[in-house]
Amino acid sequence: MCISANGKHIHTNLSAVVFAVSGRACVIQPKRKEELQRYITGIVTRRNQKLIAINCMPDHTHILLGLKPDEAPSDLIGRIKTGSTNHINEQRWIGCRFSWQEGFGAFSVSHSHLSTVIDYIQNQENHHRRKSFQQEYVEFLERHDVAYNGLYIFEPTE
Repeated sequence: MCISANGKHIHTNLSAVVFAVSGRACVIQPKRKEELQRYITGIVTRRNQKLIAINCMPDHTHILLGLKPDEAPSDLIGRIKTGSTNHINEQRWIGCRFSWQEGFGAFSVSHSHLSTVIDYIQNQENHHRRKSFQQEYVEFLERHDVAYNGLYIFEPTE
């Protein structure tokens, strides 16, 4: 999408991002969800990028971003994961050291599908009543013909 603002052109790519807690542990407590989402939103905003939707589940997080071309998506996601990891550990939210699993999934989103993706992210609790995050993620990869090696998608549970 190209937006004209004050005579300047800003290019925004829409990207749906998902990353899991290390070992797929369900450690993000519902009472901490809003604070974590605000914290991640702050990281994105300070990088002059746009967070459109976010939903932190107990074992994974979905984010919909509007990205300007001045920062690589992998750099921004790295900052999000590092910053939120440090925050969780500094606040001592869990009884051991927290970390996100290495890597993430990032998928381009067409502007015409924006509302569908927002609804999907906002309704994660309903989706995961029917199937797990892992099942849904693999089905998504297969539905979109994304090649993957099942050995490397998720770290083994501990």
